[in-house]
Amino acid sequence: MTLHIGISLDGAGQHPAAWREPDANAANLFGADRLVALACEAERGLLDFVTLSDSFDLQRDGEAHVRGRLDALLALARVAPVTTSIGLVPTVTTTHTEPFHVSKNIATLDFVSLGRAGWMVDISITEAEARHFGRRSPAPLDDLYAEAAEAIDVVGQLWDSWEDDAVIRDVPTGRYLDRDKVHYTNFEGRFFSVRGPSITPRSPQGQALVVVEARDQHGLGLGIAHADVIVVHVADLDAALAVREQVRAVSDATVLASIDVLLGETTAAAMATRARLDGVAASSPGALDFVGTAQDFVDLAAAWSAAGVVDGFLVRPALTPHTITQFVDTVVPALQTRGLFRTAYESPTLRGLFGLGRPANQFAPA
Repeated sequence: MTLHIGISLDGAGQHPAAWREPDANAANLFGADRLVALACEAERGLLDFVTLSDSFDLQRDGEAHVRGRLDALLALARVAPVTTSIGLVPTVTTTHTEPFHVSKNIATLDFVSLGRAGWMVDISITEAEARHFGRRSPAPLDDLYAEAAEAIDVVGQLWDSWEDDAVIRDVPTGRYLDRDKVHYTNFEGRFFSVRGPSITPRSPQGQALVVVEARDQHGLGLGIAHADVIVVHVADLDAALAVREQVRAVSDATVLASIDVLLGETTAAAMATRARLDGVAASSPGALDFVGTAQDFVDLAAAWSAAGVVDGFLVRPALTPHTITQFVDTVVPALQTRGLFRTAYESPTLRGLFGLGRPANQFAPA
């Protein structure tokens, strides 16, 4: 089985001391050229997609950490024209936003990238985020996830509100659009009332890839019900197996494990780098924390793949660009040698990379 691998481009890397490293280029963390270079490096490694986090709140890790954000979707739209094959998956929250805007924006990214857009669905839970909008206090977690589920449904309907052949461009008759193939969604739910249709034609993928990060049971439930790809946070094989069984009972979504990665030429070198970084700023690794060599990573990936617990990984590099380049130069070739990773992109679309076809339009006649 070949693995699916995405990689995070956030900040200067996952370790809080990453921005102090000589090659971090901290003065240019928000520069377009830096983000483009990182995405191109990931594409050189034939990775499935890159992600960029987003939120309505500043990072809450303290003044010694990188703080400040770009709009993830707009930033990856800048990456789209200078990449050709890698998927682009920005985080977009469903809280304090409207599905109409989300659907239009992600469809636009899909057009700009020629079919490589995805959507990392997230929610906003803090009072600080709510105060930016002044409309309401944070809702209970159950409600926020219920709202997210409804938003995904509405966005999907809006993506389908134009049939594939709605734009006819009939020069002799002067008809650009077949109005009978543009549909009102007429969605009425608990949180949203959306008449539709979208103002954006159906995009190259039809439906952009929906990704849900399952940090808890709420997120896992949302992913099982609505996602094409679920990113899980598990510490070991047993935990991964338990989650995989829960997913497979009702869903065939792709399951990726989130993994913090710090690489070294030897395990001792990687551990020494980690100790040095922790001496500058204490880290709080994720559930699955990898520190070791490229071969160590391949051994882990092979074991998890053989056990059937995940379909791949979402890599969170300790240091960027350093860890991304190491991963592409050392881990990817080793995975390819073991037959665990692609040697060329198999599809021009992100859905295609995950083995998903272009879905039928839910409003079109059967």
